[in-house]
Amino acid sequence: MLWSLRVRLPLVFFAGILLAGIVTTLISVRLFQDFSRDQALTKLKREAHGIAQLYSAAVQASYGNTDKSTGESTDRKPPTFDAPNLEQATGNKIYLAGPAHGIFPGQEFVGLKRLPPTTVDWHSGKSLVFEFTPPHAKRSYLAVANPILLDGPKTKDPSPIAAIVVATPKTDVNALVSPLIARLAIAGLLGLLVAAMLAWYLSRRIVRPVLQLADAADEVAAGNYAISVPAHAPGELGHLASRFDEMAHRLAEVDEMERNFLMSVSHELRTPLTAIRGHVAALLDEGVVVGPESRHQSLETVEAEAQRLERLVGDILDLAKLDAHRFTVLTEEVDMAQLLDQAFERYREEAQRRKIDYRREVRDGVVIISDGDRVLQVVGNLLSNAFHATPDGGRVSLELARHNGTIHVAVEDTGPGIPREVRERLFRPFVSASVGGTGLGLAIAKEISAALGGRIDLESEVGRGSRFELVLPASEV
Repeated sequence: MLWSLRVRLPLVFFAGILLAGIVTTLISVRLFQDFSRDQALTKLKREAHGIAQLYSAAVQASYGNTDKSTGESTDRKPPTFDAPNLEQATGNKIYLAGPAHGIFPGQEFVGLKRLPPTTVDWHSGKSLVFEFTPPHAKRSYLAVANPILLDGPKTKDPSPIAAIVVATPKTDVNALVSPLIARLAIAGLLGLLVAAMLAWYLSRRIVRPVLQLADAADEVAAGNYAISVPAHAPGELGHLASRFDEMAHRLAEVDEMERNFLMSVSHELRTPLTAIRGHVAALLDEGVVVGPESRHQSLETVEAEAQRLERLVGDILDLAKLDAHRFTVLTEEVDMAQLLDQAFERYREEAQRRKIDYRREVRDGVVIISDGDRVLQVVGNLLSNAFHATPDGGRVSLELARHNGTIHVAVEDTGPGIPREVRERLFRPFVSASVGGTGLGLAIAKEISAALGGRIDLESEVGRGSRFELVLPASEV
């Protein structure tokens, strides 16, 4: 039960949504961390630049008067700034990074905390971004160093004498992410709840028709073809359900045809076997068959029934080979006029004996690429059926013509005709319109004609006869 589709499918949906939520959250947190860091650095750079400019101006003024002959400052007093108030206003720490002995001999900047000279490269004269841990501190700081520049009379460019460092704890920057994570967690839980409900609903909609199809397949496997499949399944499942329903109906038809086939075969085999057994028993029983003439008639009956039995078994084997597609179709040059002559001659003697008007009309002589033996088998079968259906003194005609790129071989008789309700099932096994037939000839002829790329057409009128027409592709040489 735990590994059934109805459990696994929502779990897969839920796991996919959960994984997507986790990945999205991680990316969002990372992007927000980068954004917070960039915002903090922008603020630090702005503050460091402003404070450094103030200090540069104050240092420049604190150098006092200069000697007119040498241009050197004669009064160097360090400037005084209210660093604590600046730190309170900005919310950041302010440090001084400079030479180890200071730029004012014996004096220092008043109100500024100094950093070790190796903390940052203040000699570069550029604004620098770095991370450090101040002395006697446990937290790491994100900092921006901005140089304090001094213009001298002998220098073309201002030179750095120290650097103002504005720093903020990294934990303060990361603390901005915590509310986002909390909100994302709440939104994620609500999203997962909605996703779980949606996954459960969708999985039920998908799994229900699948389970119904599985139950239907079990019924079909058990031989019960009267099944019900989901009629309104969505998308591909609906297509699958309709195809499955069609398959079940076809299986039911095949099963019924198989039962009918077995019943017909057993009946058709039993009839000649019963006749043969009866006559043989009569011949063996003294006194039942008296006289040479009676014995001869019984033997003729046995021979006729044996031939019928042999023909029936042969037709069944041919039909089985055709259904299993285990027969071979050759490709050779077939002279249709010569083939019709051969088929025509087979029944000439019977036509003369029964006074049947037997005609042949070859309108177009043509040589095609096909299997001559198979074509002859089909034509012979149509002629055999025509002679069985035609009474003595009737008419049977054999015609060959070519129309619109196809070859037409027509066999027409003046038999009783075939009712419309019989025509639809005449080409099924064991369905015969004549007495004494096996009911397999037309079924075999239809399969062979299809294998040759053709078909058999039927026109019939009750009381006036029938016309069977073999249509083949005119693949001429």
